[in-house]
Amino acid sequence: MRVYENIHTYIKKNGLNMSGIAAKTGIPKTTLNAILSGKQTMDASHLRAICIALNERPEKFMQG
Repeated sequence: MRVYENIHTYIKKNGLNMSGIAAKTGIPKTTLNAILSGKQTMDASHLRAICIALNERPEKFMQG
């Protein structure tokens, strides 16, 4: 799985709210949705913001 797929799965599995995550990251919800669906490229700053919002290390999502 790709990083964005792992993050998307994590969010769904844990029943987290995309609007809340978007607010915590400062990434607009539409952009966050595009990133997590693979329609927009995730850059390092997005990954960092998402990991901070989820209170997880990036390595968690980089594992296959």
